Amino acid sequence: MNILTKDYKVIAKGLKFPEGPIWMDDGSIILVEIARGTLSRVLPSGEVNVIANLGGGPNGAAIGPDGFCYVCNNGGFEWEISSNKKGMRPILESSSYIGGKIQKVNLATGEFYTLYSECNGISLRGPNDIVFDKEGNFWFTDLGKARNRTMDRGGIYWAKADGSMIKEVVHPFMTPNGIGLSPDENILYVAETEGGKLYSYEIIGEGEVKKISFPESINGGRLLNKEGGIKRFDSLALENNGNVCVATLLTGGISVITPNGELLEFIKFEDPYITNICFGSENLKKAYITASYEGNLLEVDWNREGLPLNFLNK
Repeated sequence: MNILTKDYKVIAKGLKFPEGPIWMDDGSIILVEIARGTLSRVLPSGEVNVIANLGGGPNGAAIGPDGFCYVCNNGGFEWEISSNKKGMRPILESSSYIGGKIQKVNLATGEFYTLYSECNGISLRGPNDIVFDKEGNFWFTDLGKARNRTMDRGGIYWAKADGSMIKEVVHPFMTPNGIGLSPDENILYVAETEGGKLYSYEIIGEGEVKKISFPESINGGRLLNKEGGIKRFDSLALENNGNVCVATLLTGGISVITPNGELLEFIKFEDPYITNICFGSENLKKAYITASYEGNLLEVDWNREGLPLNFLNK
């Protein structure tokens, strides 16, 4: 495993805990600002414009088959601000929390509405990250919510973009965060935050995965990475060759893990809260990375091509 550093360009500063970056073909980056409660657009000049004030805690985001932006809203956090005022991080469920939801946003007008707020009569707690398949349906994670002495366990869900169906695929799953699909869309990848682990599931049908029995797995997924270290995993994106690039917290950087579970390389950054990554530019060989503790959006030249996203990178 190689530990690397890369030169980077700071595209925007002063963002309020950015996450969920999406590279658009006009060169702008759409992302959420969790602490600000917004879906925002960062222009190539670095100017930041608010698309929609979503409230709560907008988290993962993806463009759907209809061109709307679908946002996982975790319901909001309480925040810890560093003593020097240069950084912030989420710690607990917000005092104004009323539940999690999937929101659908019209990028042209900023109008939005709630698509899903529950599954089988059970409220969503902390929707976190989202990915669309080629059929126009989406998978998403629900991290759960944490309070002073109790926490909700999370899960993995599948849903239709028209609001007609939502399925609970895996539950419980402790702190599921980043989610992605293999290039052939036969494998679902899910990153676990607190354990710093990456799991894979074979997809066997609409909203259905093959689960491994205990004691080989605690949640039905196949554990890919087995190395240690002080780290937590956040959101992820895939390279076109199938490697999984996982944003890594505490030891801030990007962990590049092969489909066979090898930690190919670790790209280290100064910010301890590297929360997400997406690929952009015409050849998808630039990475856009959210360095959320200090509120920066970074642009990095990438050695390999990113995986084109459905309904976006065409």
